[in-house]
Amino acid sequence: MRLTADRATVQHGQVSFLVTNAGRFTHEMVILTLPDTQVAGTLVIGADGKINEAGSLGAAASTCAQGEGEGILPGSSSWVTVYLPPGRYELACNQPGHYEAGMYTQLTVT
Repeated sequence: MRLTADRATVQHGQVSFLVTNAGRFTHEMVILTLPDTQVAGTLVIGADGKINEAGSLGAAASTCAQGEGEGILPGSSSWVTVYLPPGRYELACNQPGHYEAGMYTQLTVT
């Protein structure tokens, strides 16, 4: 499993994400602030197989719709637009076990 972005760096301001699930399982994409000292992929995973989404800036997690939902079904897309100030962010799938399986990436906003 993996989560990839078509670019690693974007300009600050309104950023739109179109998330397409090309896999076999339901997925989602959550946007989290990544502190300067933290490395992507190192968040604590709970007993439920998920990371803590507290402080999430937004998510694409609704099949063929914008924003939050029950996840993006295989072959479908979701989208979200958020304001991102300069910094480092982690994009992650928070379906049980997916973060641990490697579904995260870092995004730098300049």
